[in-house]
Amino acid sequence: MGLTHVPVTVSNLVTGDSFTADFLVDTGATESMVPASELKRIGIEPVSKRVYQLANGRTEEFEVADARVSFWDDRFATRVIFGPDGSEPILGMIALESAGFMVDPKNQTLTRMEAFPLKAVASR
Repeated sequence: MGLTHVPVTVSNLVTGDSFTADFLVDTGATESMVPASELKRIGIEPVSKRVYQLANGRTEEFEVADARVSFWDDRFATRVIFGPDGSEPILGMIALESAGFMVDPKNQTLTRMEAFPLKAVASR
């Protein structure tokens, strides 16, 4: 499978300041990662730290914050990770599913789900 990229705008929830970049769609990542310098440039400051397991099995602590993420006519608030400066921005599965998208690995594209799946509620 090749690499899939999508243009994404990340915005400060308070000021609306933003930046746009091509994000790598990473189905192995839960949350989205953005270079820390870009987040700080638009006034997003870390609110906490979390430990994440990397693809190579190592764990690393990263700062996180909430931001507005927009792509393909959808926008929503989500957690973003302050990644290393100069790193490629990553769009994780939480953001993709929040916007109602699935990855089509055969065509290397994103496709919109026809409906958001809900779990059946247990009846009494």
